[in-house]
Amino acid sequence: MGAMVGAALGHAAENGGFGQFNFNAAGFGTPRIAAAPRQRDQVFALGVVVLAAKLAKCDGPVNRAEIAAFKRYFRIPEESVRDVGKLFDEARDSADGYLPYATRMGNAFADSPFVLEEVLTALFGIARADAPVTKAEDAFLRQVWAAFGLGGPAWDRARGVAAARPAEVGDDPYTVLGVTRDAAPEQVRAAWKKLMREHHPDSLASRGVPEAFIRSASDKVARINAAWDRIKRERGL
Repeated sequence: MGAMVGAALGHAAENGGFGQFNFNAAGFGTPRIAAAPRQRDQVFALGVVVLAAKLAKCDGPVNRAEIAAFKRYFRIPEESVRDVGKLFDEARDSADGYLPYATRMGNAFADSPFVLEEVLTALFGIARADAPVTKAEDAFLRQVWAAFGLGGPAWDRARGVAAARPAEVGDDPYTVLGVTRDAAPEQVRAAWKKLMREHHPDSLASRGVPEAFIRSASDKVARINAAWDRIKRERGL
């Protein structure tokens, strides 16, 4: 997650994305950031910094553990540290809301739910950094999840039932595919095919997803295939 986020942040910074960001009463940064594919890196970079800052503050003062988690999940290129830090502080101190940013990200990446699920997973990591997820953090995350337009299985995966990592023996294959253990074989197969369509690197590339995300998609695909293979073996399909 950190590698692909760092690439997006770096790309936005290289194109003057951070130096122009100032908050206004409407809750948006002043630069005109459209959801066109060529500008989605900027939509993404602004969104993840603002959401992370607002989440860290929603249950009280931001602490070191939350900042460390932000740096760990959203790995920032060295040359962008100062600008990203300034943006984080401005977002933290601003009275403006966070939902416009989540909604804009949801719209920009509506055809790439994999990207949005990865962001939600990272936000859960920040929320858990200093203590169990609080009611305020849970409410925040649920609103972001709704703004992203993700389904229930994505919420469960992001919450930590199955963390976003390469396939491991301990992963619950049914959770990975977003189906119940009593799902019929055809339902499991359909879920596998749907996830493969959504996450396959070639499919992401055809939809204009930034290269940083495409490179990380191979791990996700490996995890999806491993889950399907394990279910097939267990059921003798």
